Amino acid sequence: LQMLEQQVVGGEQAENKDLKEKHQRRKKYADERRVQLVAALQREDEDSSDWVLLNVYDSIQEEVRAKSKLLEKMQKKAAETEIKDLQSEFELEKIDYLSTIRRLERDLMLFQQLLDQVQSLVRRDCNYSNMEKIKRESVWDEETGCWKIPEPVIQKTHLP
Repeated sequence: LQMLEQQVVGGEQAENKDLKEKHQRRKKYADERRVQLVAALQREDEDSSDWVLLNVYDSIQEEVRAKSKLLEKMQKKAAETEIKDLQSEFELEKIDYLSTIRRLERDLMLFQQLLDQVQSLVRRDCNYSNMEKIKRESVWDEETGCWKIPEPVIQKTHLP
């Protein structure tokens, strides 16, 4: 009876050691895999865990809702990434503009100081002795993109 019971319970290969070892290895591998999946799920955030698990849905509507929610999350992430990229690009442009403005301000100060030094050397009977008058008479030309300033003229005074 015991022999029959062992054969029925374990089947024909109840005594097969290779088969028992194979079952033990499979069980050990399944346990290790389960531990790895649990660890992976604990490490990953909520969004990426959707990709790890295989979702089973009761109806098509439920699947559509879940995938729509996942799509919205991905679109939101993409939009946030795009916003961050644009902000960093604008920040770099802003830094570049500020450095250009500072350089132009330094150049302007240099030219202003040079003009102040040279103005005293211009003859009094020349129209360039009065810089404010030259500034008023100068006109910006849109076509050429430069200032048109009056020609230097020396005014000769005749005594009566």
